[in-house]
Amino acid sequence: MGSFSSSVAAFAVIVLGLLALVLNSAMLCNGGKTSIYVRKVEKTVDMPLHSDVFRLPSGYNAPQQVHITQGDHVGKAVIVSWVTEDEPGSSTVLYWSANSKQKKKAEGKVNTYKFYNYTSGYIHHCTIKNLEYNTKYYYVVGVGHTRRKFWFTTPPEVGPDVPYTFGVIGDLGQSFDSNSTLIHYEQNPQKGQTVLYVGDLSYADNYPNHDNVRWDTWARFVERSVAYQPWIWTAGNHEIDFVPEIGETKPFKPYTHRYHVPYQASKSTSPLWYSIKRASAYIIVLSSYSAYGKYTPQYHWLEHELPKVNRSETPWLIVLTHTPWYNSYNYHYMEGETMRVMYEPWFVKYKVDVVFAGHVHAYERSERVSNIEYNVVNGICTPVKDQSAPVYITIGDGGNIEGLATKMTEPQPAYSAYREASFGHAIFDIKNRTHAYYSWHRNHDGSAVEADSMWFFNRFWHPVDESPTYQ
Repeated sequence: MGSFSSSVAAFAVIVLGLLALVLNSAMLCNGGKTSIYVRKVEKTVDMPLHSDVFRLPSGYNAPQQVHITQGDHVGKAVIVSWVTEDEPGSSTVLYWSANSKQKKKAEGKVNTYKFYNYTSGYIHHCTIKNLEYNTKYYYVVGVGHTRRKFWFTTPPEVGPDVPYTFGVIGDLGQSFDSNSTLIHYEQNPQKGQTVLYVGDLSYADNYPNHDNVRWDTWARFVERSVAYQPWIWTAGNHEIDFVPEIGETKPFKPYTHRYHVPYQASKSTSPLWYSIKRASAYIIVLSSYSAYGKYTPQYHWLEHELPKVNRSETPWLIVLTHTPWYNSYNYHYMEGETMRVMYEPWFVKYKVDVVFAGHVHAYERSERVSNIEYNVVNGICTPVKDQSAPVYITIGDGGNIEGLATKMTEPQPAYSAYREASFGHAIFDIKNRTHAYYSWHRNHDGSAVEADSMWFFNRFWHPVDESPTYQ
């Protein structure tokens, strides 16, 4: 009798094990949608150096490569940056509000750097402080006949129901496809007010000796947007520029000289990770290529940063990083896994709304999933639906010279809601504390056509399932 009972028990264990395997396989195979749209296979080509988009402004020592980003933690300051080629010139910014005739001045600083056989121009950074919220400002850089005038609009005061529209771009580069992406973003009728940029800027490192001239051309190319609205910078692998074989051993040297961010305002010790508040959003920028393990500066900073977020003040918690954690393409597959293991439990605990990443040169949006139960011995290592988890969006599809990632893992995993190998940009349009409308725009469509979209329900104020089954 005991032998029979043992046999029955063993059989039951086998059946349950097989059932678990079947259910697990079903989850892994029951993916979302892989777009039927197939982009024509074309070689991605960088625009030649004589292209109009790289044109130098006229005049001796005229300011070029003008760009702005947020200059403090709350949106009342702007960092204005530019380059003068021939001599340092003036580091002064003249500025005034559109509804005032009183002009003010801010003084900046200038620096240069050398990279192998390249010497940079004179790089100016000037922070304009104590600005009024929701106000259009004009600003001028340069002197005499080479003065150049631009403008920007400050965000509304930080608050829970403040609407605001972000553009999202990654891995742009300076190819003909890159130009299409930027044109489509500029023409999008939803009119992004600030760009969340998820890393990989110029792709200068694709050229011999990391030709830093391509840092200059890229900055002139994007000036038409970033001189008029802030781009919030994230560093990617193409910003590392670590080339010991030619004597370049300081990572991120060109990037950190050219692109300043307000990292000290959020008590960060590095410009590679920091946070800002903008309107109703709290934005955390992380570095995929800086140490992030326990006891490291980035880990220590994020551990103390997340509890500071007041969702009654800034309901929308957005994270920018470069390497995706959930990626079903064969390119860069699982490269973000170690960072995911370190930080994903925090993202679930603090109910991050969305994580934007780049790196993979295609588009993908995940379901709300987490994979935080595994402890080496329990075998629980499959992502599961989790309404406290973020949506993960890979948008490394700006159009750079390396081309598209076209090979996907099959079958499409359950965590993947939508994926498509195309170039494009996205819009994240916050309506109030509970709702935001997200849309992704494919380059080969007209500028207003949405290839993918969803309504986001805020995880703190309205944590219900957004998936179509539940709407």
